[in-house]
Amino acid sequence: MARNTASVCRMCRREGMKLFLKGERCFTDKCAIERRNYPPGQHGQGRHKFSEYSVQLREKQKVKRIYGVLERQFRRYFHEAERGRTVTGETLLVLLERRLDNTVYRMGFSNSRAEARQLVRHGHFAVNGRKVTIPSFLVKQGDKVTVREGSRKVARIVESLELSQRRGVPEWLELDREAFTGVVKAFPQRADLTMPINETLIVELYSK
Repeated sequence: MARNTASVCRMCRREGMKLFLKGERCFTDKCAIERRNYPPGQHGQGRHKFSEYSVQLREKQKVKRIYGVLERQFRRYFHEAERGRTVTGETLLVLLERRLDNTVYRMGFSNSRAEARQLVRHGHFAVNGRKVTIPSFLVKQGDKVTVREGSRKVARIVESLELSQRRGVPEWLELDREAFTGVVKAFPQRADLTMPINETLIVELYSK
């Protein structure tokens, strides 16, 4: 399975903002953005002029890094969103939000999407009572995501649930911490996505 093994802190610095890729560390003074808020590399502190293309490219790269997907998979999501009858950019973000690893993260069962992806891969979660080990699995309205019985004492899941109150649970999800269960109440709306993303730039980039 292809995956990005680059330093996640360098990714945040390259995009010039916190992407919250390392969980709780992002809320501390150890965060790379707090310590070195400029792009990595020899010329990171120099002055840069950005073309229209580079601005569009950076927006696409930022979204890919937030959700932890590579180019081929991201392009598939875009083409699927493009075939729909709704606004392409918003549909793209909704598809990314519906990924199981993102849903697990949003519910508070993990501190980051990368950690959620690993927990899903290791078979700690069930959707509607069936074990699912595919992080890209798309949840639907009414789906119930549950920590499997044998995984409810996994330290990373228990600790994440304790810390999740700071992050909160989006309106489109419902969490029962005592039962280790979350429900997808509805598909996410654009207003539910709080990260500063300009999806229009991504549509413009792929439309060239």
